[in-house]
Amino acid sequence: MISNQILQNTIDGLKGITRTDFCIIDIEGKVLAATFPDTEQFSAAAQAFVDSPADSQVMNNCQFFKVFDDHQLEYILLACGNGEDVYMVGKIASFQIQNLLVAYKERFDKDNFIKNLLLDNLLLVDIYNRAKKLHIETEVRRVVFIVETNREKDSNDLERIRSLFGGKSRDFVTAVDEKNIIVVREMTENETYADLAKTAEVIINLFRSDADCNAHIAYGTVVNELKEVSRSYKEARMALDVGKIFFEEKDIIAYSQLGIGRLIYQLPIPLCKMFIKEIFDRNPPDEFDEEMLTTINKFFENSLNVSETSRQLYIHRNTLVYRLDKLQKSTGLDLRVFEDAITFKIALMVVKYMKYMETLDY
Repeated sequence: MISNQILQNTIDGLKGITRTDFCIIDIEGKVLAATFPDTEQFSAAAQAFVDSPADSQVMNNCQFFKVFDDHQLEYILLACGNGEDVYMVGKIASFQIQNLLVAYKERFDKDNFIKNLLLDNLLLVDIYNRAKKLHIETEVRRVVFIVETNREKDSNDLERIRSLFGGKSRDFVTAVDEKNIIVVREMTENETYADLAKTAEVIINLFRSDADCNAHIAYGTVVNELKEVSRSYKEARMALDVGKIFFEEKDIIAYSQLGIGRLIYQLPIPLCKMFIKEIFDRNPPDEFDEEMLTTINKFFENSLNVSETSRQLYIHRNTLVYRLDKLQKSTGLDLRVFEDAITFKIALMVVKYMKYMETLDY
């Protein structure tokens, strides 16, 4: 449960304080961590000590100690050195490692609980019973962030994010698959959605310095009870997907910012195809040339303002009017008319959504 690196860091620190060498060996005789070389010579002695009824004994000029986790033998600890204090130092070291086992076991239990909570794998009564045992508050404000990168999740990315929240026991950092890291963040009464955006910015900045890493963050709405955390997680998941379709330029997206994209994302593909056929008939938007698409997008960006659009495109006003007239003849929609502009905008978004869903099918 505890990584070898954690064990190594622990005994390195203990050696720095006590000036005593340590070695940790598992019950199969494999050396996990050590502060001195040539430790393989102790493997056989450690395995023999496993079967001994004693909890500690002296062998090969070293004190051997058994380290238990809930009455289950986990490690053999060796404390090597001269003097009467070696036994006492070894007992302190074994006590420290045993406490580490308890702490990591508790974190593992909480991590499992949070994963099952996010995935809706718990009954309502189980949520409250297990939360009480794990000392997790049930009625506080929480929100879920999802961090997705273009590389498979590794422990380094997980630890980088934990470095932001790990010191706060009320926040949880976990993962339910190989691609995403999830942060369940507890909020104070005074925190707002503006504060959530700042938190997302802090997280994304951890990855912006990596040239080979492309990260995106999405977050759901704030929930007030533990049982609703799964809803915030589902919202964050949807925000991540919808953001890829309609907000490619953004690396941070909130569920509350999805707008009409959220509705389109939930439409069945057959209905989308029917809608596009009715609007464009034989002239779908993907057949428009680059010049026309640029004109349309810029016209929408400028709130259907002909003068401002022509200025930003560096074309004469009459040229823009000509392009809009040409579009009207081919589609039957005049973008200068608000109702037609809305229909056209939604149709473009539907086409974008359909193309995205096609890529998932391959």
